[in-house]
Amino acid sequence: MLSKRLGQIVALLFAIILYPQYTLAVDLKSLKEDYKRPLFVPFPQSAAYTPQRATLGKMLFFDPRLSGAKDMNCVSCHNPSFGYEVPVETPIGAAKTRLARQAPTLLNAAWVKPLFWDGRAKTLEEQAQGPITAPVEMNAKFDDIVETLEMIPEYTRWFDIVFPKRGISKETILQAIATYERTIVSGWSPFDRWIEGNEDAISESAKRGFQIFNGKGLCAKCHSGWNFTDNEFHDIGVYTEDIGRGAIEAAYVKMQHAFKTPGLRNLIYRAPFMHNGSLPDLDAVLAHYNSGGMERQSRSEHVRALHLSDGEIADLKAFLLTLTAERIEEPMPTLPN
Repeated sequence: MLSKRLGQIVALLFAIILYPQYTLAVDLKSLKEDYKRPLFVPFPQSAAYTPQRATLGKMLFFDPRLSGAKDMNCVSCHNPSFGYEVPVETPIGAAKTRLARQAPTLLNAAWVKPLFWDGRAKTLEEQAQGPITAPVEMNAKFDDIVETLEMIPEYTRWFDIVFPKRGISKETILQAIATYERTIVSGWSPFDRWIEGNEDAISESAKRGFQIFNGKGLCAKCHSGWNFTDNEFHDIGVYTEDIGRGAIEAAYVKMQHAFKTPGLRNLIYRAPFMHNGSLPDLDAVLAHYNSGGMERQSRSEHVRALHLSDGEIADLKAFLLTLTAERIEEPMPTLPN
């Protein structure tokens, strides 16, 4: 067995020396397997998908009557036109002041957990509750929301259909919203078509950028898989006083200033970037990582000065731009009167 394994290693070394282009092709094919999209959304058994439940959740997602002053909705911070974020540093909340953090995207949220920049919510139901009741965000109380919705006959009818014998409650409201949020899936992008075998789907520059992303750029250390996130927390050297995950895992030095790795889908629409919206565009993001950002004890071992050339940065940007799907308009639902 040992001699057979040694023979394989020797053969591989000869292949690398004599046919480097073949070895690269094999490695690239294997690497591309890691980025294949899933074909099904992972709905939990306790909150199975139905079209009616998702439709009801979408109505609630767009309805300002879920806020205390009836003037905000989930879309106020998670706008479909901007990758389910907002195009400002941080959103404006119910108190008409800026929130401390940028709104995380809801794209592909069915595959993301825990949720929020600091991971304080384990499920989408729990995540949906947070902004609705937070005084600085939507500033509502569920007793008031239930009372409001029960006065609307069409909502009463919808809830009776979708949640038989349960009706309108905090739990059914959150479950409906979470069901809709799980249907928010980024569309097929040029990158996906390339992964599926269309070599003309992306440019040669983008293909080189993919290699840099997975190699010298160290990007895939955190932005891994088809949704480009490891669902973990890292301090990436952004200048901030916010300790992020450190407030939850105070004893773990590496969690100080650590934030959830965001997915990279539909980046074109999602600027500004980072947990505090401090980097205005993709060029600023690439410059930040190339410099290594702020050096401190908690900074991730994967974040350091990269010394990428201008050409390598251009290739990396070309690759990142292939992750955006063609824009699909999200129609507003008709809300019950």
